[in-house]
Amino acid sequence: MVQVKTFVFNPFSENTYLLHDETGEVIIIDPGCYDRSEVDELAEYIKVNALKPVQIVNTHAHIDHVLGVAALKRKYGIPFALHKLDEPLLKAVRTYASNYGFSAFEEPEIDRFIGEGQTIEFGNTSLRIIFVPGHAPGHVAFVNDAGKFVIGGDTLFRMSIGRTDLPGGDHATLLHSIREQLFTLPEDFTVYAGHMEPTTIGFEKRNNPFFR
Repeated sequence: MVQVKTFVFNPFSENTYLLHDETGEVIIIDPGCYDRSEVDELAEYIKVNALKPVQIVNTHAHIDHVLGVAALKRKYGIPFALHKLDEPLLKAVRTYASNYGFSAFEEPEIDRFIGEGQTIEFGNTSLRIIFVPGHAPGHVAFVNDAGKFVIGGDTLFRMSIGRTDLPGGDHATLLHSIREQLFTLPEDFTVYAGHMEPTTIGFEKRNNPFFR
């Protein structure tokens, strides 16, 4: 059975996720680890649990979600996947990273593009990709039906939603994505968001103020 390990990294308090199962294979989702101590914290978990990293996949390419991609690609020799529509966001990070104090940001190379209808495979685990634009133009989420959870990135938060005032954001599009892609999942699905604590589909359908 797949396990979800959460790390909270960088000044944006971004959630980085490691997903691994009984085979020991692990994927890294949205690595926000920037300084050496954060990279070492993630690496120590991988070492102690005898895990084998096989790929990095991102929900989207805003700065707080990509700070650790290049370092982890180099450390483990693994590929990086992103939706094609978020490639411009990734390339833009280097132009403003220093404004946020990330002067040592290194832009990673994208090894393959992912999109809706595809799956992410590792070990005995499969994640299906759904397209949830609005916070970012190429934003995707990763659904594990067997484990009843979704890695949602910056779409749906506990009692909130992602920002839409950033380049490529659109409020109406985000609300539509949540209603049509996330709220159609079973209510007992856990939502692991890009920030803050997990929530569930059912709780947000009943309580999220953006959908009352």
